[in-house]
Amino acid sequence: MKAYKVLTINPGSTSTKVALFEGDQCLYSRNVSHEANELGKFKTLPEQLPYRRDTILKLLKEAGISLEDVDVFVGRGGGLLAVEGGTYGVTDLMLEHARTCANGVIHPAALGPQLAHEFAETYGAKAMVVNPPDVDELQELARMTGIKGVYRIIHLHALNLKETAIRHSRNVMDRAYEECNYVVCHIGGGISVSAHCRGKMIDGYDIVGGEGPMAPTRCGSISVANLLEYMETSGLGVADVRKLCTRTGGFVNHVGISDAIELTDRAASGDRYAEMLWDSMIYQIEKCIGSMAAALHGQVDGILLGGGMVHNQDLVKQITDACSFIAPVTAYPGEFEMEAMAAGAIRVLEGGEELKTYTGKPVWDGFDWE
Repeated sequence: MKAYKVLTINPGSTSTKVALFEGDQCLYSRNVSHEANELGKFKTLPEQLPYRRDTILKLLKEAGISLEDVDVFVGRGGGLLAVEGGTYGVTDLMLEHARTCANGVIHPAALGPQLAHEFAETYGAKAMVVNPPDVDELQELARMTGIKGVYRIIHLHALNLKETAIRHSRNVMDRAYEECNYVVCHIGGGISVSAHCRGKMIDGYDIVGGEGPMAPTRCGSISVANLLEYMETSGLGVADVRKLCTRTGGFVNHVGISDAIELTDRAASGDRYAEMLWDSMIYQIEKCIGSMAAALHGQVDGILLGGGMVHNQDLVKQITDACSFIAPVTAYPGEFEMEAMAAGAIRVLEGGEELKTYTGKPVWDGFDWE
């Protein structure tokens, strides 16, 4: 069987990651950081596109890598309306929604489909996205709220969450992802906790909207009444509160840092405030894991921990001690995002998965009685 070549592109807030795969072998990988003043030159996100593209081309040229024989270019998805999980071909409609951030979330991940398309057009290859952040496979019971016409949605690290579950199923359980139930966490700059039932992510938290555990830059769930009172007494407006959800909450709001290593160093040196922040974040993760286990009716084959903070053994130990009564806890430090993008494309090329078409319509648009 042919070993397909796939170039994966992951534009982030302060970096661009690029990797070249041949089959499941990574031939090249780089993560280049961008100075804030460099990105600050661009007034809008679309204006960054040529800069990001040229950055990638420069890296590949320096490494002596040709793109002539690449079969698929895979970009990190972003800006799209809610979709079910899977691998999608980049179409004109997807490009339009990525350019305009149709989901209202302005994040560099929306440049992913656009970059993949540009490279694919240049080199006569295919362009795809795999499990974008807008994956929404919620069961109906998870959608209802106590306000008529307001329904739950989720934004999670779907790419890494699903790939972690796929790999654990294959390598540890010796079963298909579609045959297993998991609580899967991504614990990094943002924290996602999700319930996976037989290949579908049936519940989780809207971490862009402020749900879930506190994270280094995110406030996490908070009482609406407390938040309203905070806005009244502090004079903050809606735009300021939105920033608390993704950029200025969590560790940043409390102690002005987002680096978990620095926070734990402070805690180890006797800083009680830092210690309380660290332990509180972990406690909130544990509570969310319990909630997702309940969503699976206790039928949990494993609790899987991924993301950068999982390198911290204290975090893994605390979660294991608190949650192993539910199911075995397995740590996968770091992330599989680049590998996940390549693997999704290869599954399609090898016929193991069907390529999906982005319809531009939310995967769920209301209950049938409305």
